[in-house]
Amino acid sequence: MSYVRHVLQPGEEVRHVAGLHWILYLPGLLVWILAAIILIIRPDASEYWVANRLAVIVTWLCFAVGLVLIARVWFSWWTTEIAVTNRRVIYKKGLVRRETTEMNLDKVETVNVDQSILGRIFDYGNVDVRGTGKGNFDQLKHVAAPLELRNHVIAVEAQQDRQP
Repeated sequence: MSYVRHVLQPGEEVRHVAGLHWILYLPGLLVWILAAIILIIRPDASEYWVANRLAVIVTWLCFAVGLVLIARVWFSWWTTEIAVTNRRVIYKKGLVRRETTEMNLDKVETVNVDQSILGRIFDYGNVDVRGTGKGNFDQLKHVAAPLELRNHVIAVEAQQDRQP
């Protein structure tokens, strides 16, 4: 949350922090499981030397691909910040090439949540924050607890409406 803490205005406080869901790690983990299965069922080296070596090579390739997939997801998770303050919604992704989107809460028109069946089971989904005029966020994909994020945006917006 270093970016969000860095851009807070005087009197502004963070009300909710959201992040990416762990389900993004699943493809890399499945490739690692495939590597383990290949390693377990590989042919005996004394009888099928070539097939055994081929299985070992494929196992290492699967392990490397899984490692790359997991590293990419971890980096994305590490460099993505989503926060709701008492004044705005902040979304930042990237480290060197940083992309940020901020929207004042009084400009938020709707917050749409899209969840698949797996998203409902594991509590993740895509959140679309739409503002008045041309103000729209990029769709926030694979957000953990998307309904909670939506509720915080709407709740803070409703609190501002009630204040004189």
